[in-house]
Amino acid sequence: MATLIAPTRSNLMKVKDELSFARLGYELLDQKRGILVSELLTLVDQAVDCQNRVERALIDAQRALQDAVMHMGRLRLGNLAGAVGISSQIELGQRRVMGVVLPKVHTTYSGEGPFFSPEGTSVLSEVALEKYREALTLMGQLAELKVSIMRLSREVKKTIRKVNALEKLVIPDKEETVHQLTQRIEEGERESFVLLKSVKDRMEREEVGDGSSIH
Repeated sequence: MATLIAPTRSNLMKVKDELSFARLGYELLDQKRGILVSELLTLVDQAVDCQNRVERALIDAQRALQDAVMHMGRLRLGNLAGAVGISSQIELGQRRVMGVVLPKVHTTYSGEGPFFSPEGTSVLSEVALEKYREALTLMGQLAELKVSIMRLSREVKKTIRKVNALEKLVIPDKEETVHQLTQRIEEGERESFVLLKSVKDRMEREEVGDGSSIH
């Protein structure tokens, strides 16, 4: 690259400014990488824990449903389920981590119990219903974590590529360019100094010679 740039002081200053900017960009991106990786590892730990909780919640909900079926019978429980007036809403929000938009999921339910009566039904149906609501809420949290992990992972990869490009390509290239330009400018200045000194010495000799010829 250096061979394509004229060895002038202005070009040298321009490349030095570009080098300073590249170094600053590297520092900022390296800090961003560290923050993103830290956040990513935290979310991965949370996702593992949430995944386990979801699996346990689904198992508990399935067991509660089986208990209700055993106690009430499948037909009666099915009729009760058709009469239950519960609706769910999923509210989506967002937060930002170093410019990366991450989702926030909040699950709400409308409709209050009890959804059973003393005549031929059982409180087990209410237990099963509550267990499934807990499981669905946890599944919303798990979805939030998994999407966040995917987005952070993509951003971490992009940031790492930029950091590596600056560290291994851009900054070394700018440093080499500065070095070569500095050498060529100094060499040119030395050559100019030698040339000027030679011209000065010649002029002085000519003046001395002219003075001798007059006498």
